[in-house]
Amino acid sequence: MNHVKSILLILAVALLPLNLFAEEKESAIDIPEIVLHHMSDAYEWHIAGHVSIPLPIIVKGENEWFFGTSKGIEQHKTLFFDESHHGKIYEKMSDGSVKRPLDLSMTKTVCQIWIVAIILIVLFLTIAKWYKKRDCTSEAPRGFIGAMEMLVMTIHDDVIKGCVGEKHYKKYAPYLLTVFFFILVTNLLGLIPIFPGGANVTGNINITFFLAICTMLLVNIFGSKEYWKEILWPEVPFFLKAYPVPLIPIIEVVGIFTKPFALMVRLFANMMAGHAIILSFTCVIFLGWTLGVGMGIGLNIFSALMLLFMNCVELLVAFVQAYVFTLLSSVFIGLAHPQHHGS
Repeated sequence: MNHVKSILLILAVALLPLNLFAEEKESAIDIPEIVLHHMSDAYEWHIAGHVSIPLPIIVKGENEWFFGTSKGIEQHKTLFFDESHHGKIYEKMSDGSVKRPLDLSMTKTVCQIWIVAIILIVLFLTIAKWYKKRDCTSEAPRGFIGAMEMLVMTIHDDVIKGCVGEKHYKKYAPYLLTVFFFILVTNLLGLIPIFPGGANVTGNINITFFLAICTMLLVNIFGSKEYWKEILWPEVPFFLKAYPVPLIPIIEVVGIFTKPFALMVRLFANMMAGHAIILSFTCVIFLGWTLGVGMGIGLNIFSALMLLFMNCVELLVAFVQAYVFTLLSSVFIGLAHPQHHGS
């Protein structure tokens, strides 16, 4: 009996996203439109049905600043946003043209990032407080703190120290650990379909672009002389690096940009695809009832099982993508500090 209750509870959790689509179930289901709508950034946080939390909007127009919410934008004379403009705020200029104003609004993605930051600050300050009170002779931590210590030491020793190298890893460890836990917590919160989760932060290419740029700057600004020598004047035959075309240096310079590009696209594509699949299976539940009772029941059971499976897979992917991003960033940083044999 306990096993049956556990299975029903897991199915209930897997079906939580259904409340996101309650308003569409009586109308025609346009799956691509619904999926793209719920994965995109927004100026309000959708809770369920027609219930939403309006978020602060800060916009610098042609002649004035606007402070308010999406409700105020609807009554504004020149500012507006709609689906034809990808849900972004635009301004009707005096000459009749349409232009994007300076937009500093607290969108759903921005608020989710702040929530993640608060969670990480509270989490690590709590753990630090425990370690300050800990006696040196006391036993190893257990429970949640023990699990966190194991995770931190695994990433620190096996990934960062192993890939960057013992000589340089200490100054890069804070950044790499921060990136790992930021991506991990963001991915996990994204799987929660209701507030304060549900935002597709790592499925937003602007966020993955920023993370990749941070890694690229660390690699190239703090890279050693040997690193730049291998890029601009590598130890290859002269005709490959100078005459008639500096072929190898060109390839190496292009590689400076392709590495962070791979980081950006890998994280973005994997997280966006996972969210899209989960949302698509959720839509199939409502689509089935338009085909008859029998088809509706069959598709409901199939979609529920697939939702349960995909949510379990996404839990694994949330960790794997954080791990892979940190691993590749560590490898790229390590390549910027080549260690010669015997040194």
